[in-house]
This record gives sequence, C-alpha cells and structure tokens, in this order.
Amino acid sequence: MLSRLPNWQGIEESRQHFKYKVMALIVQKYGGTSVGSVERIQAVAQRVYKTVKAGNSVVVVVSAMGKTTDGLVKIAKEIAQNPNRREMDMLLSTGEQVTIALVSMALQEIGQPAISMTGAQVGIVTEAEHTRARILHIETERLNHHIAQGKVVVVAGFQGISSLRHMEITTLGRGGSDTSAVAIAAAIGANFCEIYTDVPGILTTDPRLVAQAQLMDEITCNEMLELASLGAKVLHPRAVEIARNYGVPLVVKSSWCDDPGTWVISPKPQGRSLVNLEIARPVDNVEFDTDQAKVALLRVPDKPGVAARLFGEISRQNVDVDLIIQSIHEGNSNDIAFTVTAPILKRAEAVAAAIAPALRNQSHPNSDEAEVMIEQNIAKVSIAGAGMIGRPGVAAKMFATLAEAQVNIQMISTSEVKVSCVVDATECDRAVAALRHAFEIEADNEQKEQGKVSHSPLPTPHSPLPTPPPVRGVALDMNQARLAIRQVPDRPGMAAKLFGLLAQHNVSVDMIIQSQRCRIVDGIPRRDIAFTVSRIDGESTQQMLTQVASELGWGEVVLDNAIAKVSIVGAGMVGQPGIAAKMFEALAQHQINIQMIATSEIKISCVVAQEQGVKALQVIHAAFGLAGSEKVVIPV
Repeated sequence: MLSRLPNWQGIEESRQHFKYKVMALIVQKYGGTSVGSVERIQAVAQRVYKTVKAGNSVVVVVSAMGKTTDGLVKIAKEIAQNPNRREMDMLLSTGEQVTIALVSMALQEIGQPAISMTGAQVGIVTEAEHTRARILHIETERLNHHIAQGKVVVVAGFQGISSLRHMEITTLGRGGSDTSAVAIAAAIGANFCEIYTDVPGILTTDPRLVAQAQLMDEITCNEMLELASLGAKVLHPRAVEIARNYGVPLVVKSSWCDDPGTWVISPKPQGRSLVNLEIARPVDNVEFDTDQAKVALLRVPDKPGVAARLFGEISRQNVDVDLIIQSIHEGNSNDIAFTVTAPILKRAEAVAAAIAPALRNQSHPNSDEAEVMIEQNIAKVSIAGAGMIGRPGVAAKMFATLAEAQVNIQMISTSEVKVSCVVDATECDRAVAALRHAFEIEADNEQKEQGKVSHSPLPTPHSPLPTPPPVRGVALDMNQARLAIRQVPDRPGMAAKLFGLLAQHNVSVDMIIQSQRCRIVDGIPRRDIAFTVSRIDGESTQQMLTQVASELGWGEVVLDNAIAKVSIVGAGMVGQPGIAAKMFEALAQHQINIQMIATSEIKISCVVAQEQGVKALQVIHAAFGLAGSEKVVIPV
C-alpha cells in the first residue's frame, strides 16, 4: 500500500487514484438517507465492494438509519421533560450501532470480509462532555490491525468515549458522523475521505430555494468554512476544520449516482499533533496591515440603493476596498465605513465627498446631514484560524488581550475564520505582540518585514489551478437575531467585557459591528455595538445583558428577531473591485434594504429583513451568473 499522498499535490493527482486504480487508503462516510433502508444498505455495500476490488483499503463511517436519531429523541422527551445528558448519549449512540452491524452483514453477504466497530472499540477518545463532545485523539492500533487483514472496518460515526479508563459513551453533536470520518482519515493517514450524501456535491446555493443551483467542481476549505450555513446540511464545518488543519483531501459525492462530486481543497498540512485533535490551537496566525486608511460616511439614509450607489462609484474609479461595515442606528440613518490602502485614499475620499451631497438631498428634512470622515493613521490586526467556529471564547480572548494592552478598537469585522480589528497605527506593534503571546503564535518574519499580510487563500498545488471565480456560492441564514447595545463607552475593555460575558454564557456570535458615529454623553464618548446570535439565544441574551447594562454604563439593549443574513463567498474576490457593488446593486434593484454589512477577504455578508431573505438570496445568485440550465434533483 502506498503511503499517504503528499498534501496537497493538486486536485487532479488525488482524482487519478481511482482512474488508474492505484492502491489507496480511503475513508467513506454514508449519511442517514444513504443507509435508510435495506435496499440502500445493500447499495452501499456494493459501492464499498467495488472500491475494494479496485485495489483500495476502505474504512466506512456511517450514521444512524434515516430518522432514527429523531425518533429516539422523541421517545426520550415523552419519558422525561429534561432527559439526563449521559443517558441521552447512551440512547442516541445505539442508532449507529444498528447501522454498522447491518452494513457489515451486507458486505459479508457479498463475500467481502468486514467487521463493525463502535466509537469506543475504535478508540475515538473525546472530552468528557455529553451530547457535544470534541475529539481529543484516536487510538488507531486496532483499526490498523483489521485494515492490514484486508477487512472493511465499518465504524459508528457520531460517538466516542470520554477516556479509555472511564469508558463513558459520548456523542459529538450535530455533524458528528462527518467529523468522525475526517478525524479517522487524519489519524490513519488516509489518502482521502469521501462524504456520501443525498446531493451530488456542494452546490452554489440551496437548491430548494434556487432550482438552478449548480454543482461546484471544487472549493477551498476556507471558502467552505465561510459558507458554513450553506454547507452544514451537506458537510459540517467541524469536518472541514479538521480537513483544513491536517491537510485531508475531501470529496463530497452522491450515494445515488457515480458523479465525481465536489473536491474540498485542503492546504498543505501544518505538522499538527494528532493529540487534542479538535481542541488544539484555534488560531493559526496573527496578521496585520499598517498600509490602511478609513473612510466613513455618517448619517446616510436608511433606504435601498445607498450602498449600491456608493460602492458602484467606488468600483468605477477602480478603488479596491478591504473591510466594509454598515451599522444600524436609531432613527432613519446609518453609518457606512470602509478601509482602503493608503496610496488610494485620495481617490476613495473624492468618491465619498462627491456622493455625500446627493445623500444629503435625499435625507429626511429633519435629520442631520451626511458627513464624510477620514482617518489615516490606522492599522488592521486579525486573528485567523479554522478553530474559531462555534467557540465564543476566541473573539472574547482577542478583545480582552487588546484591552489588557490598552489598545482601543475602532472597527470590528468578523467571519467564520477571521476576526479583524482596526486600531490606531501607533498601537499596532503592541496589539500584534500581545495577540501572538496570548494565542501562542510565533512571529512570521516575512510579514514582520513587510508590515502587511499577503492574502493567498488558495493552496499552491502541483499543477496550477485555474483562477477561482470571484464568487463561489451564496448562503442564507434565516436563524439569526440581532442585538444592539446603545451608547457603549468608547474605551479599551468594553468589547472584552461584552463578548467575555457572552462567552461565559456559551453564546456564539456571528457578525459584530461597531458604529462609527460617536456621541458624547455625560462627558464620555459612546458608540453603539450590534451583533448577531442564533435566534434561540436571542431573548435570553437580551435579558442577561439588560441586567448588567446599567452597572457597565451601557444604554438600552434592543433585540430584533426578524432578520436574515445573506452572504457571498469566493477566494477570487480578493483584489477585484466591484464585487461588493454588484451584490449591493442586485439588492437595490429589488428594493431590498441593507441593515448591516460586514466583510472579510473572501466573504461579504448583509443583514436584511427576514421577509426579504429568500428573495435576496435568489437575486444575488442570479446577479453573479451562478445559475445553470440543469435542475438539481434531491431524492426524497
């Protein structure tokens, strides 16, 4: 058997394993619909048998059959209003145990040696956290022994044990089988991992909302992570995180056909230890850029078309914008701020100054006039890493670190894999040093010399990949709520206190926007901070923050449940002016008002009214030409 492929030697090289029948070690994962009946299990067995006969060694990871897990949860809730989490793990882990036995029997019936193994038998060791454990490491000796004997090992996904001594059964939570499969692939050095599901791969958007959504041939791990809300039902972000961190080549395929699917491209592995596999360092790098300037338009009308007009003109002047934020305020106006590189500040300032008078004329007669604000001596500092998803303490740690270093935050922009803060340029070195120390990151000498980060989200393959499209896909999240805290004191430590509180209560935050407009109240400069959370956390979070607001000197805490977040993602948008403008123009043409904007290098997100969310997704998908002529059919 060949050793693991050098990672990443190009997407084509991994594809050639099947074409030329080179012996490979492959992990295949089959979801609940793929093993939902006797006929489907037999079809899976045939697919696995075919793969083995092509000269490969195979480990199969399976989910519970069909809706088994949902049925078990329902029964538990009928017996106990608040079931014990340990007993829930004991109950839910039985679903996968049924499937592994049946799949193993099906393989044996057609003459393929196979053995079924639970998570405990494989040695998937997790945190001692019931119902949502993360994988610490995998004892591979027993697994490798059976592989060496020519057996197909059928493993129960979604589950593990807290330790080999205590043997407490744990489950991994949502997406656990994907996570199990990729973690096993990393642990045994598999050549690649195949995720089989009921769709043909990763699509440009949700085919239930856009019938002409198209299949992607490939997508980078960073793009996939940024499209977490789009891909969660196909490929869970935790699985992508492991693939990214350990350089596991990953492909998503349909279990209903033999189409090639979508390759999720992993960067070169970083030499990470397989100990503490899922809880290792969540931040890979601290980046900074001192070649930045900020342009802000204050008190612009809160109506469709304003952002489209501004960034349309910016695009026509060939001005490349980095961060964009739009914050919402009381009344009928917003602030829009963006950063550019210092050499093109004059052009950006000229565009903003030319547009501001037109916005004044459209403003409400009783409102203040729009104003252009320029700031030159700024820097952007960022933490980046795939381990930030679902870990509310990471952003909080960044803000606390900056507060301890007496660095004030002027702008905040977040994504699934990066948190960026704009600070005073004179505080940049102090901020970077503090963040590197806090997250145990060694300094990048090349970046230190240049003073700015170079954006290269795509890995360097053996054979050059074609230039990626500016937009890979469009995602819609209808399950968020927005919280706005009025009149937060503008001084170091406020963001740290706020997001530290949220982390203590295990509240994950998505978009974070700090307003540019500053008010003086009781002699203290104050700004509004708005952020989005899962809708199920909205009311409890509002209550918790309201209780501490007066103590911390904050104003009112306002909750809005009627929002939707629509996002575009693409590694090819880096250095291409006009992508944001095109998105905003598509929304403006259909009278969809943008309430908030947040960006990263490869993602632009807008908050709109919930009732306009689906329409926003559809018009943006069409605007970027992502629709095709073929309709993707999802099996019932």
